[in-house]
Amino acid sequence: MSQTTPTAPDGDVTRRSFLRTSAVLATGLAAVAASLKPLFEMDDLPSAEQFMQKYYREMTPADMAVVLKRISNEVEKQYGIRPHVKDYKPMDGVEFVYALNLTRCIGCRKCVHACVGENNQSRNPEIQYIRVLKMPHGTFDLDKGDHNYAPESVPEKGFFYMPVQCQQCHNPPCVKVCPVHATWQETDGITVIDYDWCIGCRYCEAACPYWARRFNFAKPSIPKDRLNPEMSYLGNRPRKKGVMEKCHFCIQRTRAGRYPACVEVCPVGARKFGNILDPNSEVSKILSTKRVFMQLKEDVGTNPRFFYYFDV
Repeated sequence: MSQTTPTAPDGDVTRRSFLRTSAVLATGLAAVAASLKPLFEMDDLPSAEQFMQKYYREMTPADMAVVLKRISNEVEKQYGIRPHVKDYKPMDGVEFVYALNLTRCIGCRKCVHACVGENNQSRNPEIQYIRVLKMPHGTFDLDKGDHNYAPESVPEKGFFYMPVQCQQCHNPPCVKVCPVHATWQETDGITVIDYDWCIGCRYCEAACPYWARRFNFAKPSIPKDRLNPEMSYLGNRPRKKGVMEKCHFCIQRTRAGRYPACVEVCPVGARKFGNILDPNSEVSKILSTKRVFMQLKEDVGTNPRFFYYFDV
């Protein structure tokens, strides 16, 4: 496929054609100007090399090698650390799903902070992919959940705890609304974002029914001594102001045969993760034998790959 693929019949556009057209219309369309504003307010505008970078799914291995070297140089210049940046591809015969045991979760939020550390999320302001809600017994109305509770008070009698993060939907609405295809679903079920392709319009954030998308209103801040140097192009490499990000099932770990950081850190074993296509995997056995309570907001038709269940 050519880098300059013309506009498709259904109205799809490339990133550069979108920006070019929007720039022309911005003088007369306040809505377009407002949506593009974060891009032009970025502290670090893209270099010519970055701006002319090919679309991810059009890159050859040689193209990607050039991009990974550029990213490594940028990270080393900013943090004084030479990272190991790879482009991890989906494995054949793998579809990842998540299962979370609501009986066991104690609301300690260790998963939240392990995720922040593993995925090089901004510390000031701190961006968190996981929200843990303290829910009154007898209700699953998320509007009654409290995610500002004091962690030293858990577990608290009369409540249970419900972590919420990206549900890695089979039918992700965030993908449908992206005007430049900066977000898409991979064959292993993970919906990813190319930060170099994102224009910061935040349409995906508005479309997500799970509050799972995060926008960098400010330049992300990560202390140099807390940077995780093991990075993935579509995962935990440092982001810039003006782009979206979200949970990607720790793609730099899971596609290398490891568990997500949140799974490893859970002190009570409430989080389970694995390949649903393998009938002998732990998640396959859980979904076939446990009392699966729900897929969150299944009535909206997203068909999440994230399941909540009880021990009984």
